[in-house]
Amino acid sequence: MSTAPPPSGVTPEPAARPGIDGDGGGIAKLFAVLLAGEYAAFYRLIDESRMAPDVHSRIAIARMAASEIGHFDTLAAQVASRGIDPTEAVERYRGIFDQYHQVTTPKTWYESLVKAYLGDGLAADFYTEVAGVLPVEAQAIVGEVMAETANSRFAREQVSAAVAADPALKSPLTLWGRRLLGEAVTHAQWVLAAEEEVTDLLFAGAASLHGVASFFDVIADEHGKRMTELGLG
Repeated sequence: MSTAPPPSGVTPEPAARPGIDGDGGGIAKLFAVLLAGEYAAFYRLIDESRMAPDVHSRIAIARMAASEIGHFDTLAAQVASRGIDPTEAVERYRGIFDQYHQVTTPKTWYESLVKAYLGDGLAADFYTEVAGVLPVEAQAIVGEVMAETANSRFAREQVSAAVAADPALKSPLTLWGRRLLGEAVTHAQWVLAAEEEVTDLLFAGAASLHGVASFFDVIADEHGKRMTELGLG
């Protein structure tokens, strides 16, 4: 596990702001974190769609962005019902997500596609790993907003076809995919370090650091499978 401190200005404040701890539990904070993630993901897709080479690709990215907004609305309703201001939740956590996207800004369209597909998969893997420890209602909500979407499959098809046609693409895109995983794990660890209630919620009953390490090992294994699907294994 990474022990490097987060960059200045992206750590969630340890002291609670009014409203953030609305229900005094980890579920409200988990939803608030996911809300900020959906917000960042939407704007990331809009920005990176500018590299799309044709109308078909732009439409596919637009559909992914539309899914993110739908997820955002679902989570916003949930945090609001727990006494949390959705805008405040985004402001509190957006720094870590913004930092992640800043250090993983793609330079090519294919890098953008790899990021879109792997990012969608990482979210789905996160849900799969945490669903069993959440109450039934929370499971349904997290499952809805983090399940893998059909809209990202076009990215897999384009990348795998491009790598098959031009094997020279494989090496740089493989390194890119590994970097995406490393940065995602590091930034997730910063969130867990800043919000103990979320860590306790997700890893209660696990042997603390061992449970967290095992969680990320599973995420890495699933990431490797998706790299293979992209032709980058």
